Amino acid sequence: MVTLDIRYTGQKNCELIHQPSGAVLHTDAPKDNQGKGESFSPTDLLAASLISCMITTMAIKAEPQGFNLKGCFGKVIKEMSSDPRKVRQLTIEIHLPKNITAEQKTYLENIAHGCPVKLSLAPEVITSTTFIYDL
Repeated sequence: MVTLDIRYTGQKNCELIHQPSGAVLHTDAPKDNQGKGESFSPTDLLAASLISCMITTMAIKAEPQGFNLKGCFGKVIKEMSSDPRKVRQLTIEIHLPKNITAEQKTYLENIAHGCPVKLSLAPEVITSTTFIYDL
């Protein structure tokens, strides 16, 4: 169990504190929803949480198998719906080492699709993931 403290600081901004480490993040409402867009929005963090969870979970499982994912990277594109306002689709692209075998690719992709954040998303959130083996 992890505790996070959140404080509304005004003007559509929140401060988030990770109790175990003291790390601090800030959120701001997006420009299209009364904010300034000066930091991550809460739904941006959802999108970032998904791809970082996918990559982290793959690394956790890959390292004991003897292959290193250091340097892999990706991006996520978040699309919103308006009524109700919510995340509609997350399009993910992850770049991985090209020397990974076909068996390892299947293993890693299954791990990514089974990461805790992905399993926590509502079924109506569309996710599309492309794995590119080019590093």
